[in-house]
Amino acid sequence: MEFGIFAQVFVPKFESDRDPMSEHRRLVDNLEMAVAAESHGYKYVWTPEHHFLEEYSHASAPEVFLSFVASRTQNIHVGAAIFNITPPVNHPVRTAERVATLDQLSNGRAEFGTGRGSSSTEYKGFGIPDGEITRDMFDEVLPEILRMWREDRYSFDGRFFSVPERNVLPKPLQAPHPPLWVAAGNAPTFEKAARLGIGLHCFSTGPVAGMAKKVDTYKTTIAEAEPVGAYVNDNVMCVTPLLCLEDRRQAFELSTRVGMAYYQSLVFRWLDTFAHPPGLPKWPDLLPELTIEQVEKAAENGTLCVGDPDDCTKVVQKYADIGIDQICFSPLTTTMPTETALQSLELFGKEVISRFDRDPLHSTTRYRLAAGPDSALAS
Repeated sequence: MEFGIFAQVFVPKFESDRDPMSEHRRLVDNLEMAVAAESHGYKYVWTPEHHFLEEYSHASAPEVFLSFVASRTQNIHVGAAIFNITPPVNHPVRTAERVATLDQLSNGRAEFGTGRGSSSTEYKGFGIPDGEITRDMFDEVLPEILRMWREDRYSFDGRFFSVPERNVLPKPLQAPHPPLWVAAGNAPTFEKAARLGIGLHCFSTGPVAGMAKKVDTYKTTIAEAEPVGAYVNDNVMCVTPLLCLEDRRQAFELSTRVGMAYYQSLVFRWLDTFAHPPGLPKWPDLLPELTIEQVEKAAENGTLCVGDPDDCTKVVQKYADIGIDQICFSPLTTTMPTETALQSLELFGKEVISRFDRDPLHSTTRYRLAAGPDSALAS
């Protein structure tokens, strides 16, 4: 099991209404947490690409954020979760250039997470009429980006974009290419990611056991993958909240008043490309915040990684038992003080990560190096 940090850049309106610098502060706090994670045993920093999703995520330029992280760290891998690779949002050549530049300047630490957007607010904002066509865009673009990195004389005339013969520069430092990932909200994407031989990002929305079937589908299917890239990245990463304190009752109590349910309400407000459970309040009505008893129950079934180190260890074990390879935490999708989030990050790293991950090598590096001796970073 490996561990990471997810920099979502949540900017609640009730903060920005009273503090015009709140967006800046939230960006900087996410950066500070990402940098701090390296010294506490976390192997990955992820940040999404979202557009127009007020409050939920103001992270619209992952390559910029991750470049700041890379410049202040040495070993932690920097990954986009996701780069939106649909051509109206990002021309495929520009995506290839940005990822390769990040990979070069980070000394080969880039992770290439891909996707097609998670909201009609996003894709319609770029003139894409419906979400179904983004599937075809994704399928056309991903193998072409790999060609751009591989070929010195690249050209393409496709349905969604065309490029005359050109050499797309720079090339990534990692050879044959950075690790590939895709974001998934629905079961069919788990299977598709596995068929393509690429890693998968998902989010916890309930008890861990509820994800077991989808993870099993991924693990079964990837054994027969026909990889779109040069190697298989057999990895499922899941994002979940974290609050790890020495005093478990304090952790449970604090979790009831840091807006966890408010953020979940924003998820259902904006992310309309996956099915929502029945009976949800319709925005601006909000999900009620949890009681202490509900938080404790959520920790017991793995919905929340909350409590003392022993509680958090039990949650991590539940993820490990169903085949999750990486847990990624996003503590700043709440209103907890940044100082508390950093303390939690450090305590979890000291007391929990060491129980599950003693391998200094990233799994994605291991998969890449297993592809053959041509890697520029093999020595």
